[in-house]
Amino acid sequence: MSADAFAAAVGKGAAMTRPRLIDALRIGLVFGVIEAITPLLGGWLGQVAQGHVEAWDHWIALVLLTGLGVHMIRAGLAPVDETAAPASPAWWRVPLTGLATSIDAFAVGVGLAFVDVPIGVAAAVIGACTFVMVTFGVLVGRALGVLAGKRAEVLGGLILILVGIGIAVEHVRAG
Repeated sequence: MSADAFAAAVGKGAAMTRPRLIDALRIGLVFGVIEAITPLLGGWLGQVAQGHVEAWDHWIALVLLTGLGVHMIRAGLAPVDETAAPASPAWWRVPLTGLATSIDAFAVGVGLAFVDVPIGVAAAVIGACTFVMVTFGVLVGRALGVLAGKRAEVLGGLILILVGIGIAVEHVRAG
């Protein structure tokens, strides 16, 4: 379940200007917490939302990730104004990306509501694995960003779009 979050983190790390370990840990924490909360919410809403979540989760993820990806690509292709003050990073991108990649965890939580699995333990494991994978993904993305320079943001945007397409294709094929 953390593979899509890892791919998004690689894109995020590539787009960031030399993220430090503390930055990677923070992003990993945001993704991990969101990824742990969503199956809990899914389990809580289990019987009520199952049909609706499974029918739309992949489309929601596709739209969110494509929108973020297009935004990153546009920013990566924009000319650099050397005289402008550096822009502060958009704080909302990290949790929104984390939410977009964790919609499948919500659907898993819905499924766990119908089997004899301690959902709190499952959510904690999902969150911990996502934390580790996203932290590592940001650091891998940093290495790629150094190689790609300013165009790393374009690469990161393309990765987010491909993750969204992959989620949608996986769910359509399964259906």
